[in-house]
Amino acid sequence: MDHEDRIALFLDYENLALGARDHRGGMAFDFRPIADALAERGRVVVRRAYADWSYFDEDRRMLTRSHVELIEIPQRMGASRKNAADIKMAVDAVELAFERDYISTFVICTGDSDFTPLVHKLRELNKRVIGVGVEKSTSALLPPACDEFLYYDRLEGVDIPPTRARRARPARVPSPEPQQVEQEQVEQEPEPQAAVEEGVRDVDTLAGLVAQTVAGLQGSSGGEVTASTLKRTLLRKDPTFTESDYGFRTFGELLRHLAKQNVVELAEGPAKGDPEVSLPEHGDREEAFGLLRAVVQDLAGADGAAALSGLKNQLRRARPDFSEKKLGYRSFLQFCKAAATSGVVHLEWNADADDYLLTPQAS
Repeated sequence: MDHEDRIALFLDYENLALGARDHRGGMAFDFRPIADALAERGRVVVRRAYADWSYFDEDRRMLTRSHVELIEIPQRMGASRKNAADIKMAVDAVELAFERDYISTFVICTGDSDFTPLVHKLRELNKRVIGVGVEKSTSALLPPACDEFLYYDRLEGVDIPPTRARRARPARVPSPEPQQVEQEQVEQEPEPQAAVEEGVRDVDTLAGLVAQTVAGLQGSSGGEVTASTLKRTLLRKDPTFTESDYGFRTFGELLRHLAKQNVVELAEGPAKGDPEVSLPEHGDREEAFGLLRAVVQDLAGADGAAALSGLKNQLRRARPDFSEKKLGYRSFLQFCKAAATSGVVHLEWNADADDYLLTPQAS
C-alpha cells in the first residue's frame, strides 16, 4: 500500500454532466467508469464534486453511493455561478496539494480551459495531473497541459446511445430483380475493407511513434529503455494516448505485436512484467539502407547524383511499406544522414540545385 499512488479527485460536475448530455445524444452521466479507471492507477483518497445540486438532484444518490463529497455552490446570476464553482474547486485543489504531501496525483474532471493554470500549478508542485473530459466539449488547450488525459467517452463501461438519423418515408417502388439485389450487395461490400485498411494505417503510425520515442530515449539517456518508461514518455507526448484505441488490451500486448513486426526488440527487464525495449540493430535498417543505395544508383546513373527531393517516393515505389519512422528516424533526411554515416551513400548539400544530392558508395 505504501507504494501506491494516492489520488485526489475533483469533478467540475456541471461541465461533465452537460457535456455528456449535449454531445452524446442526451446520455446521463455515470461516475462508475471514472472510478474504475482510477482504481487501476492508485488509491482514491479524496472525491469531491462541485455544482449547484438543485440542477442535478437525481445525480446526488449516484454520487453518494460512490462516496463522493458534494460541494454545494448556491445559484447566482449568469456566469458568476459557474465561476464561483470553478474558483472554489481550484482553491481547494491547491490547498490540498500543500496540506497533504502524501497525495501524489490530482484528477481534474473537466473540459474547461480555465483550469489549465491550475494544472500547471499542480505540476509545479511536483504532482501528477490526470484530466478527464467529454471529448467534444473539451478545450484543445487542456489535454496537452496534463500528464495524462482520459476522454470520458472512451472509458470502459460508458454506453454511447446510437445516433438516429432522421429519414423521410421512402416512396413505394417495385421490388428489384434478384440480380439487381446481388449487384447492390457486391457494391456495398468494400466498405468494411476500407475500415480495416484505415485501422492498419493507424497501427503503422503508432509503430513510427514508438520507434521514434525509443530512439530518442536511447539517445538521451544512453541506457536501457523499459516498457514503463516508454509508456510514460508516450503519455507525455500525447496525454490522450491509449493502446486500446489501436485494438490492444494492454501495453505489453502492443509491444509484442510491434516486436513481431520487427519494429522493436524485447528483452528481460529489471522487473518482472517490465521488459526492456530497443530498436533492432540490424535487419530492417540494413535492408532499408541497401534499398536506398539501389534506388540512388538507378537514379544517378554512371556518374550522376540523385536529389533528395522526391527520393522517398521512389523508395516507396520499390517497397510500398517503407517508413523511416518505423526505424526510429524523425525525418527522411535524418535517415539519409544515418545511411551516409554508415558509408552506404554520400550526402552533400548543393547550392546550385538548392537540394541535397546523394551518390552511391561502393558496398
